[in-house]
Amino acid sequence: MITLTRLAAAALLCLTATAASAQTGPEAAIKKSLEPRLGEGIKVDSVTKTPYGGLYEVRIGGDIFYTDAKGDYLFVGRVIDTKTMQDQTKARVDEINKIKFSELPFDSALKMVKGNGKRVIAVFEDPNCGYCKRFRQTLNDMDNVTVYTFMYNILSEDSVTKSRNIWCTADRVKAWDDWMLNGKAAPPAPANCTAPHEKIFALGQKFKITGTPTVFFADGTRIPGAVDAKALESKLASIK
Repeated sequence: MITLTRLAAAALLCLTATAASAQTGPEAAIKKSLEPRLGEGIKVDSVTKTPYGGLYEVRIGGDIFYTDAKGDYLFVGRVIDTKTMQDQTKARVDEINKIKFSELPFDSALKMVKGNGKRVIAVFEDPNCGYCKRFRQTLNDMDNVTVYTFMYNILSEDSVTKSRNIWCTADRVKAWDDWMLNGKAAPPAPANCTAPHEKIFALGQKFKITGTPTVFFADGTRIPGAVDAKALESKLASIK
């Protein structure tokens, strides 16, 4: 009879062998060869062999690049499947940048409900962002949607002040729309009122949000930029 000790030892040996194999595989060799050439402080998170063209996927943060089997060349661009015209690179970037939508701190957002509110999105916006103001008009014209707005202050120093003034009003959503749609500023916030700026800023950094607006959907995917109504409706319709 095989004892538990022998089973544990066998399992440990198997894990060790697997780890050793991973460390000596071509992906590890490519990472070791490529990483020092990319510049100081740049870390390669993973290298994975792709099913197309003998390329290897190089993941650095939320970005995807490609290299050859020796790591001699770096390919920057998108891989398109010519049979389906699917953008393979975009699909992978969307996958690795997914978030857990349900875990967003909704109590730190402005909540707008239109119609039945069944379709839900979250958007990170800066009060000084022109593209955000244009996107706000797009949202204003939509129906049957719930929008959680996180005031992500990254464009200028007074973005924090403007967001705090809006957060500290009696009707935050109205104050936000007054400013974003009509240019009507909120009154100065009381001295004892605090806004969740630090919390939202840290969250945006964690999600690697580098521009506003950035829209997140219930499936965890995102679209950066002021997407138009047609593209937004199409994306919402694709979410099951």
